[in-house]
Amino acid sequence: MNYSYVSHLICPKCSTTCNITEPQHLCTCGSPLLVEYDLETLAEEWSPADLRDRPADLWRYHELLPLQDPAYKTSLGEGMSPLVPLPNLQEDMDIRQLHMKDEGIIPTGSFKARGAAVGVSKAKELGVKELAMPTNGNAGAAWSLYAARASLESTIVMPVDAPKITRNECALSGANLYLVDGLISDAGRIVGKAVEEHGLYDVSTLKEPYRIEGKKTMGLEIAEQLGWEVPDVILYPTGGGVGLIGIYKALKELQHLGWIKSDKMPRLVAVQSEGCAPIVEAWNQGLRSSSFWENSETIAFGINVPKALGDFLVLDALYETEGCAIAVDDASLLDEQKRIAQKEGAFVCPEGAAAFLAARKLRETNWINADDHVVVLNTGAGIKYPDTVNIEIPILNPGEELQSKG
Repeated sequence: MNYSYVSHLICPKCSTTCNITEPQHLCTCGSPLLVEYDLETLAEEWSPADLRDRPADLWRYHELLPLQDPAYKTSLGEGMSPLVPLPNLQEDMDIRQLHMKDEGIIPTGSFKARGAAVGVSKAKELGVKELAMPTNGNAGAAWSLYAARASLESTIVMPVDAPKITRNECALSGANLYLVDGLISDAGRIVGKAVEEHGLYDVSTLKEPYRIEGKKTMGLEIAEQLGWEVPDVILYPTGGGVGLIGIYKALKELQHLGWIKSDKMPRLVAVQSEGCAPIVEAWNQGLRSSSFWENSETIAFGINVPKALGDFLVLDALYETEGCAIAVDDASLLDEQKRIAQKEGAFVCPEGAAAFLAARKLRETNWINADDHVVVLNTGAGIKYPDTVNIEIPILNPGEELQSKG
């Protein structure tokens, strides 16, 4: 068997194909490129039984990942995050079965480690020496740390309002870190110019094809953790939308391999903030692409993306799975974050809280049925966002007695 069954890259818009032996970015038509595999051969040579004794990380699926030479594998043990049952919350929401795919416990504290692990590994295999990217925080932290792990240089530009912890992660990694007094779209323009002038390898969201392959392992894991079954609904907090695109891609590939049923696909839900909801606006209008969202602002910083390069891929996934897009408000998602911690002991990130709140709202309208099995993606650790929690704590003097709440 081959280590990888990767075959080529393809443009989902114009069907142009590209090879995988040299660095590639966008198609000449401006679309992101997607990775294709020899699924016919793989279906004959690979089965779920082959996974039985493999390490519990995302590289257990290496046949369905783009790295061809394992010598370039860059890993910190990422992947196989727990699929946590939430019995108290599912009762509170009146949902038959509710699980959280908890990405907060993997390296760098967010699901961005998946894309960084695969993207950096492939970049090293392709001979890249320095990468560059704009970020809202967690992606920059992940890519700079994984670049350090692979002995690559990194240049990271993030908004000045990005979470300070993610800034520290980038700085400690040795990255060339810059802050911009603006949005990720402004950071993107700065990175784009630097890439053009200095020949850096651009790893902006979907401008290289391999980040999505790391993110798709969330979908592979959900299917494996459920015994090669799929839930009825998967909710995903959506900024650039790479994880949602990846999960859909993974499940389609598993169907092709015959590992999951071909007649059932989860309804995918893109969750955004009311302060930045371009995908929701496009979905409400039945459009295939979104418009730039002016003056975007949300406490869920990771989904503050005014215009996603892969918006058409996100919307296609929603339409093709009979899913939907929904926006939630910041105040309510913070209330939901507190409710989750008090009912289930889970400190989720604000983006994850937005997805849980969306599940609650969709259940209230019966879009989610009482007998559905629902999986919510918590994309990062709540402790990376200390500023989202504002509470007053009583201070005791030495020797002072506690006051009973009874």
